[in-house]
Amino acid sequence: MSLGTATSSLRRALIGAVVLLALALGVRAQTAPPPEATAPAAPRPGAAPQINLPVPTQESVENPYGLSALWQGGDYVARGTLVILVIMSMGTWYILITKLLEQGQLLRQARAAEAGFWKAPSLREGTNALTERSAFRRIAEEGLGAAAHHEGNLTEQIDLNSWIAMSLQRAVDAVGNRMQSGLAFLATVGSTAPFVGLFGTVWGIYHALTAIGIAGQASIDKVAGPVGEALIMTAMGLAVAVPAVLAYNWLVRRNKVAMDRVRNFAADLHALLVGGQSAARPAMRRA
Repeated sequence: MSLGTATSSLRRALIGAVVLLALALGVRAQTAPPPEATAPAAPRPGAAPQINLPVPTQESVENPYGLSALWQGGDYVARGTLVILVIMSMGTWYILITKLLEQGQLLRQARAAEAGFWKAPSLREGTNALTERSAFRRIAEEGLGAAAHHEGNLTEQIDLNSWIAMSLQRAVDAVGNRMQSGLAFLATVGSTAPFVGLFGTVWGIYHALTAIGIAGQASIDKVAGPVGEALIMTAMGLAVAVPAVLAYNWLVRRNKVAMDRVRNFAADLHALLVGGQSAARPAMRRA
């Protein structure tokens, strides 16, 4: 074998060894475990040992205090206070809904009277054109009745103008009294419901402190729980009072708008009855 052949064989052997070594290193890098899976390094001499504390888990704790517990554990006074607050709340929402419907009906009747009553050939035909349940028809009938029955021994002592004005005013007052019904209850609830809830809170705190004094234990869990439960009464009183006050102010404003339409109709009808049915209708005043 010559020297050149031996050199070529040695070169090929070295290249093959390098290729095998590179392949081996690549396979080892792929199969090596991730850095976090490797065993922890040994602590250095003199370094403080690392302590791994367990992470606390959040456990849901059932609240033994609440509205149901207040009802079940309360006496007759506490339960009676809750019942009163519930009745106040139910009455507030019932009056609010019914009065809104009633006011909406009166405003529709006002639009119908303004659109059709004054276009009739006579007051009697215009009155008959209105619905039987219309407040404006009752006012018109009162005015026509006063104008027709003015003659008499007693009524002749009052002039026609005053007689018709009083009859129409009585009809308007009747409509206004019907529209005002229920608003006194809202005002009463709005002013007294917070005090009713405060009474329930004071009564609950009294019983909680009395029970703590009898047991002789004044820990935070024995004090904070019953006192916090008693405050539910105050929250309920405010929750009942706020809607009542808002409903009262809103309904009073809507009543004013509706009654202005009624009074304007009565005033125009009064002018027409006093001046005669053939007189032109006065300009309709709108609220």
